[in-house]
Amino acid sequence: MSGPLLLDLSHTSHTRARTGIQRVARSLHAALGAHAVAITHDPWQQAWRELEAWEQRNLASDEPTPKRGARWPLSSRWRGRWRHWLGQRPSLPAGGGLIVPEVFSPAVARALPDLFAATTGPRIAIFHDAIPLTHPEHTPAKTVARFPDYLAELAAFDGIAAVSLESRDALVAHWQTCGRRDVPPVHAIPLGVAPVARAGEAPPTAATGAPIVLSVGSIEGRKNHLALLDACERLWAGGAIFTLQLIGLPNLETGAPALNRIRTLQAEGRPVRFDGPVNEAALADAYANCVFTVYPSVAEGFGLPVIESLAHGKPCICSSRGALGESARGGGCLATERVDRDSLAASIAALLDDSALREKLAAAARVRRFKNWDEYAAELRSWMQTLARREIATTRN
Repeated sequence: MSGPLLLDLSHTSHTRARTGIQRVARSLHAALGAHAVAITHDPWQQAWRELEAWEQRNLASDEPTPKRGARWPLSSRWRGRWRHWLGQRPSLPAGGGLIVPEVFSPAVARALPDLFAATTGPRIAIFHDAIPLTHPEHTPAKTVARFPDYLAELAAFDGIAAVSLESRDALVAHWQTCGRRDVPPVHAIPLGVAPVARAGEAPPTAATGAPIVLSVGSIEGRKNHLALLDACERLWAGGAIFTLQLIGLPNLETGAPALNRIRTLQAEGRPVRFDGPVNEAALADAYANCVFTVYPSVAEGFGLPVIESLAHGKPCICSSRGALGESARGGGCLATERVDRDSLAASIAALLDDSALREKLAAAARVRRFKNWDEYAAELRSWMQTLARREIATTRN
């Protein structure tokens, strides 16, 4: 590949949300460094361009936001419109390849042919999951409606880097079901994780003296927080002593029932702490201060909080199925076939009551080796070099 890679950050550069895909995009951007040029599709200028200073600041910011959507200041909107009216067309560097790590919008999809034409090397997209197809009941309605078109648009790339075997198989199966034959290769490249320096392994406790059980993940339907909260209420009612700490950005469309349950339990005096979205330092502190974590999600493309927990040397309760099962098989997890109230309650009680089991899992977590983001980026670039450009990638749908 000659020339830098072009890295499409059309959404991530316009939001300070730190949900899974945004964290992947930001981490990949940092890991690629000088190998990549971050770009965006400017809907006001109706053109692709390099990021401006304010967009670079968005990427660099570690302060979370309660809003998921992209934000364009009024000044940037008028500037883009003015440039478009004047016929100004920004020029991109000659891209030696293209990486699209986000779930792109219809507007970005319509502009992809122009971007493909500006790229001399292979063009790849990162595929995160097929959850809008497999679990539409837990997915916002607009996402469900949009998703089939998105999967069809992925077929125009030269290659797809799935974040897990589960995600790879789901995409391949969907294309086969649709009768698509002229599709790019799909290769599973599991994600990286930030290196962790662990000062000590003694399990800390909350200020009240109660052990902290941590759950990290967006508050949304498929993350299954209702089952977790019901499991904890059952344990508290039986006399168990622990604090449940929740970290994650709420999705008001699918996460409202869980948010209401959190407020109810807090009003009843139960030890539930909800921090919402936090920055990386606060997240690291939360991992350091818990005795173990619970990731009750029913479906994931990867499940970054699971390997983050293990990288911090903390056992994790999670599903044994799908992508989470892929992460759990290496050790350090108490994986359960079901993630309903009873199964979660039994698993939490087991780790609270059995210090030997907890330490056994923690020891297994500490000896595991996880690739970092630099290694993930290197693996991605190495795979890209094996890909041939496909003619279909330059055609418009």
